[in-house]
Amino acid sequence: MVKAIQVGLGGWGFNWSQEVIPNVPNVEMVGYVDTNPDAIKRVTETLGVAPELCFASLADAAAATKADLVIATLRTDAHYPVVKQALELGMNVIVEKPFASTIEQARELVEIAERNNLILMVSQNYRHQQAPLAVSEMIADEKFGPVNFVSIDFRRHAPTQGYRYWDMPDPLLADMSIHHFDLMRMVLKKNPVRISCRTWNPAGSPFSYDPAGVALIEFEGGTMVSYRGSWVSTGTPTAWSGEWSIDCAKGELAWTSRDDFQGTTKPDHLVLRPLEGAEDVVKLKPIAFTDRLGTLNAMANAVATGTLPPHFSSGRDNLWSLGLTVSAIKSASQDGAWVHVADVVDLAE
Repeated sequence: MVKAIQVGLGGWGFNWSQEVIPNVPNVEMVGYVDTNPDAIKRVTETLGVAPELCFASLADAAAATKADLVIATLRTDAHYPVVKQALELGMNVIVEKPFASTIEQARELVEIAERNNLILMVSQNYRHQQAPLAVSEMIADEKFGPVNFVSIDFRRHAPTQGYRYWDMPDPLLADMSIHHFDLMRMVLKKNPVRISCRTWNPAGSPFSYDPAGVALIEFEGGTMVSYRGSWVSTGTPTAWSGEWSIDCAKGELAWTSRDDFQGTTKPDHLVLRPLEGAEDVVKLKPIAFTDRLGTLNAMANAVATGTLPPHFSSGRDNLWSLGLTVSAIKSASQDGAWVHVADVVDLAE
Protein backbone atom coordinates (compact mmCIF):
# COMPACT_ATOMS: atom_id res chain seq x y z
CA MET A 1 0.00 0.00 0.00
CA VAL A 2 1.19 3.47 -0.88
CA LYS A 3 0.56 6.01 1.89
CA ALA A 4 -0.73 9.30 0.48
CA ILE A 5 -1.55 12.88 1.44
CA GLN A 6 -4.02 14.87 -0.64
CA VAL A 7 -3.40 18.61 -0.89
CA GLY A 8 -6.27 20.75 -2.17
CA LEU A 9 -9.84 19.92 -1.13
CA GLY A 10 -11.78 22.53 -3.11
CA GLY A 11 -14.47 21.64 -5.63
CA TRP A 12 -12.30 19.57 -7.96
CA GLY A 13 -10.11 18.28 -5.14
CA PHE A 14 -13.18 17.09 -3.24
CA ASN A 15 -14.25 15.23 -6.39
CA TRP A 16 -10.91 13.40 -6.25
CA SER A 17 -11.51 12.66 -2.56
CA GLN A 18 -14.99 11.30 -3.21
CA GLU A 19 -14.88 9.70 -6.66
CA VAL A 20 -11.27 8.78 -7.42
CA ILE A 21 -9.11 8.01 -4.39
CA PRO A 22 -11.51 5.52 -2.69
CA ASN A 23 -11.63 3.47 -5.91
CA VAL A 24 -7.88 2.89 -6.19
CA PRO A 25 -7.29 0.06 -3.69
CA ASN A 26 -3.50 0.30 -3.42
CA VAL A 27 -3.63 3.86 -2.00
CA GLU A 28 -3.97 4.39 1.75
CA MET A 29 -4.86 7.94 2.75
CA VAL A 30 -2.91 9.20 5.77
CA GLY A 31 -3.55 12.92 5.40
CA TYR A 32 -5.74 15.63 3.88
CA VAL A 33 -4.55 19.23 3.57
CA ASP A 34 -6.35 22.50 2.93
CA THR A 35 -6.04 25.99 4.36
CA ASN A 36 -9.81 26.45 4.23
CA PRO A 37 -11.57 25.09 7.35
CA ASP A 38 -14.78 24.65 5.37
CA ALA A 39 -13.01 22.31 2.94
CA ILE A 40 -11.68 20.27 5.86
CA LYS A 41 -15.14 20.19 7.41
CA ARG A 42 -16.63 18.87 4.16
CA VAL A 43 -14.32 15.83 3.96
CA THR A 44 -14.83 15.00 7.64
CA GLU A 45 -18.62 15.35 7.60
CA THR A 46 -19.37 14.07 4.09
CA LEU A 47 -16.71 11.40 3.68
CA GLY A 48 -16.18 10.46 7.30
CA VAL A 49 -12.49 11.33 7.29
CA ALA A 50 -11.06 11.30 10.81
CA PRO A 51 -10.24 14.85 12.01
CA GLU A 52 -6.75 13.73 13.09
CA LEU A 53 -5.95 13.03 9.42
CA CYS A 54 -6.67 16.65 8.43
CA PHE A 55 -4.07 19.41 8.41
CA ALA A 56 -3.80 23.09 7.52
CA SER A 57 -0.35 22.70 5.93
CA LEU A 58 1.62 20.13 3.98
CA ALA A 59 4.55 20.54 6.39
CA ASP A 60 2.37 19.52 9.33
CA ALA A 61 0.92 16.57 7.43
CA ALA A 62 4.38 15.37 6.37
CA ALA A 63 5.69 15.62 9.91
CA ALA A 64 2.78 13.63 11.34
CA THR A 65 2.71 10.87 8.73
CA LYS A 66 5.08 8.62 6.80
CA ALA A 67 3.59 9.38 3.41
CA ASP A 68 5.11 8.14 0.16
CA LEU A 69 2.96 10.24 -2.13
CA VAL A 70 1.33 13.64 -2.44
CA ILE A 71 -1.82 13.95 -4.57
CA ALA A 72 -1.87 17.62 -5.63
CA THR A 73 -5.38 18.68 -6.66
CA LEU A 74 -5.16 22.47 -6.42
CA ARG A 75 -5.71 25.36 -8.79
CA THR A 76 -2.95 25.70 -11.38
CA ASP A 77 -1.17 28.69 -9.83
CA ALA A 78 -0.68 26.69 -6.62
CA HIS A 79 0.87 23.67 -8.35
CA TYR A 80 4.45 24.94 -8.42
CA PRO A 81 4.91 25.90 -4.74
CA VAL A 82 3.08 22.84 -3.41
CA VAL A 83 4.76 20.32 -5.72
CA LYS A 84 8.16 21.85 -5.01
CA GLN A 85 7.58 21.65 -1.26
CA ALA A 86 6.39 18.04 -1.48
CA LEU A 87 9.44 16.99 -3.49
CA GLU A 88 11.79 18.79 -1.12
CA LEU A 89 10.11 16.97 1.78
CA GLY A 90 11.01 13.70 0.06
CA MET A 91 7.62 12.64 -1.29
CA ASN A 92 6.61 11.50 -4.77
CA VAL A 93 3.93 13.62 -6.43
CA ILE A 94 1.01 13.22 -8.81
CA VAL A 95 -0.40 16.57 -9.92
CA GLU A 96 -3.19 17.77 -12.16
CA LYS A 97 -2.35 19.27 -15.57
CA PRO A 98 -0.81 21.69 -16.35
CA PHE A 99 1.71 20.86 -13.66
CA ALA A 100 3.16 24.37 -13.58
CA SER A 101 2.21 27.84 -14.81
CA THR A 102 5.40 28.26 -16.86
CA ILE A 103 7.82 25.97 -18.65
CA GLU A 104 10.61 27.31 -16.43
CA GLN A 105 8.75 26.24 -13.29
CA ALA A 106 8.02 22.85 -14.84
CA ARG A 107 11.70 22.25 -15.69
CA GLU A 108 12.68 23.15 -12.13
CA LEU A 109 10.20 20.66 -10.66
CA VAL A 110 11.48 17.92 -12.97
CA GLU A 111 15.06 18.64 -11.93
CA ILE A 112 14.19 18.56 -8.22
CA ALA A 113 12.39 15.22 -8.62
CA GLU A 114 15.25 13.65 -10.53
CA ARG A 115 17.89 15.01 -8.17
CA ASN A 116 16.07 13.42 -5.23
CA ASN A 117 15.23 10.13 -7.06
CA LEU A 118 11.51 10.82 -6.75
CA ILE A 119 8.67 10.22 -9.19
CA LEU A 120 6.74 13.22 -10.50
CA MET A 121 3.65 12.37 -12.55
CA VAL A 122 1.19 14.62 -14.36
CA SER A 123 -2.38 13.30 -14.34
CA GLN A 124 -3.03 13.18 -18.08
CA ASN A 125 -6.21 11.20 -17.62
CA TYR A 126 -7.20 11.09 -21.29
CA ARG A 127 -4.39 8.56 -21.83
CA HIS A 128 -6.18 6.00 -19.67
CA GLN A 129 -9.01 5.15 -22.05
CA GLN A 130 -9.69 2.14 -24.26
CA ALA A 131 -9.49 3.77 -27.69
CA PRO A 132 -6.23 5.72 -27.42
CA LEU A 133 -4.51 2.75 -25.76
CA ALA A 134 -5.61 0.46 -28.62
CA VAL A 135 -4.70 3.00 -31.31
CA SER A 136 -1.27 3.55 -29.76
CA GLU A 137 -0.55 -0.19 -30.06
CA MET A 138 -1.80 -0.31 -33.66
CA ILE A 139 0.33 2.65 -34.71
CA ALA A 140 3.39 1.09 -33.07
CA ASP A 141 2.68 -2.20 -34.90
CA GLU A 142 2.05 -0.30 -38.19
CA LYS A 143 -1.38 -1.88 -38.57
CA PHE A 144 -1.91 0.08 -41.80
CA GLY A 145 1.69 1.06 -42.40
CA PRO A 146 3.28 4.45 -41.75
CA VAL A 147 1.12 7.40 -40.69
CA ASN A 148 0.61 9.99 -43.42
CA PHE A 149 -1.64 12.57 -41.81
CA VAL A 150 -3.73 13.10 -38.67
CA SER A 151 -6.78 15.32 -38.32
CA ILE A 152 -8.53 16.13 -35.04
CA ASP A 153 -11.69 18.12 -34.34
CA PHE A 154 -12.97 19.24 -30.94
CA ARG A 155 -16.38 20.95 -30.71
CA ARG A 156 -18.32 22.04 -27.63
CA HIS A 157 -20.70 24.91 -26.95
CA ALA A 158 -19.57 26.12 -23.52
CA PRO A 159 -22.32 28.76 -22.98
CA THR A 160 -25.00 26.04 -22.89
CA GLN A 161 -22.97 23.31 -21.16
CA GLY A 162 -22.22 24.71 -17.71
CA TYR A 163 -18.78 26.12 -18.46
CA ARG A 164 -17.90 29.03 -16.16
CA TYR A 165 -14.26 30.05 -16.70
CA TRP A 166 -15.04 32.98 -18.96
CA ASP A 167 -12.01 35.04 -17.88
CA MET A 168 -9.39 32.28 -18.18
CA PRO A 169 -6.52 33.24 -20.53
CA ASP A 170 -6.24 30.88 -23.52
CA PRO A 171 -9.30 28.81 -22.51
CA LEU A 172 -8.99 26.50 -25.52
CA LEU A 173 -5.24 25.93 -25.71
CA ALA A 174 -4.30 25.95 -22.02
CA ASP A 175 -7.40 24.29 -20.56
CA MET A 176 -8.51 21.84 -23.26
CA SER A 177 -6.02 21.43 -26.10
CA ILE A 178 -3.29 20.29 -23.73
CA HIS A 179 -5.25 17.02 -23.45
CA HIS A 180 -5.32 16.62 -27.22
CA PHE A 181 -1.67 17.62 -27.61
CA ASP A 182 -0.70 15.01 -25.03
CA LEU A 183 -2.75 12.33 -26.80
CA MET A 184 -1.01 13.16 -30.09
CA ARG A 185 2.34 12.41 -28.47
CA MET A 186 1.10 9.23 -26.79
CA VAL A 187 -0.59 7.78 -29.87
CA LEU A 188 2.15 8.67 -32.37
CA LYS A 189 5.01 7.93 -29.94
CA LYS A 190 6.73 10.99 -31.36
CA ASN A 191 7.45 14.50 -30.16
CA PRO A 192 6.39 17.69 -31.94
CA VAL A 193 8.91 19.64 -33.99
CA ARG A 194 7.06 22.87 -34.73
CA ILE A 195 3.57 24.40 -34.70
CA SER A 196 1.65 27.17 -36.43
CA CYS A 197 -1.52 28.23 -34.59
CA ARG A 198 -4.23 30.86 -34.94
CA THR A 199 -6.95 31.58 -32.37
CA TRP A 200 -9.91 33.98 -32.26
CA ASN A 201 -12.91 35.08 -30.22
CA PRO A 202 -16.14 35.08 -32.26
CA ALA A 203 -18.64 37.92 -32.01
CA GLY A 204 -21.12 37.41 -29.18
CA SER A 205 -18.83 35.04 -27.30
CA PRO A 206 -18.94 35.28 -23.47
CA PHE A 207 -15.21 34.53 -23.31
CA SER A 208 -12.70 37.28 -22.53
CA TYR A 209 -10.00 35.40 -24.44
CA ASP A 210 -9.92 33.25 -27.58
CA PRO A 211 -12.04 30.07 -27.27
CA ALA A 212 -11.49 28.83 -30.84
CA GLY A 213 -8.41 27.95 -32.83
CA VAL A 214 -6.71 25.94 -35.55
CA ALA A 215 -3.19 24.56 -35.69
CA LEU A 216 -0.84 22.68 -38.00
CA ILE A 217 1.72 20.62 -36.12
CA GLU A 218 4.76 18.85 -37.54
CA PHE A 219 6.00 15.83 -35.60
CA GLU A 220 9.26 13.93 -35.75
CA GLY A 221 9.63 12.05 -39.02
CA GLY A 222 7.51 14.60 -40.87
CA THR A 223 4.07 13.44 -39.67
CA MET A 224 1.63 16.35 -39.95
CA VAL A 225 -1.36 16.92 -37.67
CA SER A 226 -4.27 19.25 -38.42
CA TYR A 227 -6.08 20.41 -35.28
CA ARG A 228 -9.31 22.41 -34.94
CA GLY A 229 -10.97 23.22 -31.65
CA SER A 230 -13.78 25.41 -30.36
CA TRP A 231 -15.56 26.10 -27.08
CA VAL A 232 -18.28 28.03 -28.97
CA SER A 233 -19.16 25.60 -31.76
CA THR A 234 -22.83 25.19 -32.66
CA GLY A 235 -22.01 22.01 -34.57
CA THR A 236 -22.53 18.47 -33.31
CA PRO A 237 -20.55 18.12 -30.07
CA THR A 238 -17.57 15.81 -30.21
CA ALA A 239 -16.30 13.51 -27.50
CA TRP A 240 -13.97 15.22 -25.04
CA SER A 241 -10.98 13.62 -26.70
CA GLY A 242 -12.19 14.90 -30.06
CA GLU A 243 -12.85 13.18 -33.38
CA TRP A 244 -9.68 11.60 -34.75
CA SER A 245 -8.78 10.43 -38.24
CA ILE A 246 -5.34 8.84 -38.63
CA ASP A 247 -4.60 8.34 -42.30
CA CYS A 248 -1.96 5.67 -42.96
CA ALA A 249 -0.42 4.17 -46.09
CA LYS A 250 -2.91 1.27 -46.19
CA GLY A 251 -5.94 2.56 -44.33
CA GLU A 252 -7.50 4.86 -41.76
CA LEU A 253 -8.03 4.59 -38.01
CA ALA A 254 -11.03 6.70 -36.91
CA TRP A 255 -11.80 6.99 -33.22
CA THR A 256 -13.37 8.92 -30.36
CA SER A 257 -12.98 8.69 -26.58
CA ARG A 258 -14.51 10.10 -23.38
CA ASP A 259 -17.85 10.74 -25.07
CA ASP A 260 -20.34 12.12 -22.60
CA PHE A 261 -22.83 14.89 -23.29
CA GLN A 262 -25.56 16.25 -21.03
CA GLY A 263 -25.82 13.13 -18.91
CA THR A 264 -25.42 10.60 -21.73
CA THR A 265 -22.21 8.58 -21.89
CA LYS A 266 -21.12 6.57 -24.92
CA PRO A 267 -18.30 4.01 -25.00
CA ASP A 268 -15.01 4.64 -26.78
CA HIS A 269 -15.28 3.92 -30.49
CA LEU A 270 -12.61 2.76 -32.97
CA VAL A 271 -13.19 1.96 -36.64
CA LEU A 272 -10.58 0.51 -39.01
CA ARG A 273 -11.03 1.41 -42.68
CA PRO A 274 -8.54 -0.48 -44.85
CA LEU A 275 -7.70 0.84 -48.29
CA GLU A 276 -9.22 -2.39 -49.66
CA GLY A 277 -11.96 -4.32 -47.90
CA ALA A 278 -14.76 -3.62 -45.44
CA GLU A 279 -14.44 -1.41 -42.40
CA ASP A 280 -14.16 -3.04 -39.00
CA VAL A 281 -15.57 -1.73 -35.71
CA VAL A 282 -13.01 -2.84 -33.13
CA LYS A 283 -14.13 -4.56 -29.93
CA LEU A 284 -12.01 -2.68 -27.42
CA LYS A 285 -10.34 -4.41 -24.49
CA PRO A 286 -11.72 -3.49 -21.08
CA ILE A 287 -9.30 -1.78 -18.70
CA ALA A 288 -9.53 -1.98 -14.94
CA PHE A 289 -8.76 1.66 -14.11
CA THR A 290 -9.84 4.42 -16.47
CA ASP A 291 -9.40 8.17 -16.55
CA ARG A 292 -8.17 9.67 -13.24
CA LEU A 293 -8.39 6.25 -11.57
CA GLY A 294 -5.93 5.13 -14.23
CA THR A 295 -3.43 7.88 -13.52
CA LEU A 296 -3.57 7.40 -9.74
CA ASN A 297 -3.31 3.62 -10.05
CA ALA A 298 -0.32 3.94 -12.39
CA MET A 299 1.37 6.33 -9.97
CA ALA A 300 0.74 4.09 -6.97
CA ASN A 301 2.21 1.11 -8.83
CA ALA A 302 5.22 3.16 -9.89
CA VAL A 303 5.89 4.26 -6.31
CA ALA A 304 5.43 0.72 -4.99
CA THR A 305 7.62 -1.00 -7.59
CA GLY A 306 10.02 1.74 -8.70
CA THR A 307 9.13 0.93 -12.33
CA LEU A 308 7.22 3.29 -14.63
CA PRO A 309 4.39 1.50 -16.50
CA PRO A 310 3.67 2.06 -20.22
CA HIS A 311 2.19 5.42 -21.22
CA PHE A 312 3.30 6.93 -17.91
CA SER A 313 3.18 10.74 -18.02
CA SER A 314 6.25 11.60 -15.99
CA GLY A 315 7.16 15.22 -15.38
CA ARG A 316 10.03 14.99 -17.88
CA ASP A 317 7.83 13.38 -20.52
CA ASN A 318 5.09 15.93 -19.92
CA LEU A 319 7.47 18.83 -20.56
CA TRP A 320 6.81 18.13 -24.24
CA SER A 321 3.01 18.30 -23.85
CA LEU A 322 3.25 21.49 -21.83
CA GLY A 323 5.88 22.79 -24.24
CA LEU A 324 3.58 22.17 -27.21
CA THR A 325 0.81 24.06 -25.43
CA VAL A 326 3.10 26.99 -24.65
CA SER A 327 4.35 26.93 -28.26
CA ALA A 328 0.77 27.02 -29.56
CA ILE A 329 0.00 30.05 -27.39
CA LYS A 330 3.21 31.76 -28.54
CA SER A 331 2.44 31.06 -32.22
CA ALA A 332 -1.11 32.38 -31.85
CA SER A 333 0.25 35.58 -30.31
CA GLN A 334 2.47 35.99 -33.39
CA ASP A 335 -0.29 35.58 -36.01
CA GLY A 336 0.50 31.92 -36.64
CA ALA A 337 4.28 32.15 -36.98
CA TRP A 338 6.02 28.78 -36.79
CA VAL A 339 7.39 28.03 -33.33
CA HIS A 340 9.93 25.25 -32.76
CA VAL A 341 8.83 23.30 -29.72
CA ALA A 342 12.31 22.18 -28.65
CA ASP A 343 13.29 25.84 -28.29
CA VAL A 344 10.47 26.26 -25.78
CA VAL A 345 11.01 22.99 -23.93
CA ASP A 346 14.79 23.48 -23.81
CA LEU A 347 15.40 20.01 -22.41
CA ALA A 348 18.79 19.46 -20.82
CA GLU A 349 19.29 15.93 -22.12
